[in-house]
Amino acid sequence: MRKTHDIGFRNFLHQPFFKPSPNPRPFKAYSFVPFSPLAMLDPTILTIGGIVLGIAIIERVLERWGVIDLSDQFAKVMRFILPVTFYGALLYFFATFMF
Repeated sequence: MRKTHDIGFRNFLHQPFFKPSPNPRPFKAYSFVPFSPLAMLDPTILTIGGIVLGIAIIERVLERWGVIDLSDQFAKVMRFILPVTFYGALLYFFATFMF
């Protein structure tokens, strides 16, 4: 049976009656978000990103060289390819990511 201990209000405010235990108990921490930035290093996503980046660089080089017609054709194609590639890679990433 535990003993009860009366503490006055002034003593409660000014004296620490809580004594921490000498050996704190270990506890397990769990994460509900199993996300790692290293998961973005998927070879498929890196390959798709490299291809899109290469096409964008080719477009800029053609623009500098003065081949505006071909550069405009690349720009028209990229307006369609970039969003489709981004959402496709995002869908692929979440479909293959192990939760």
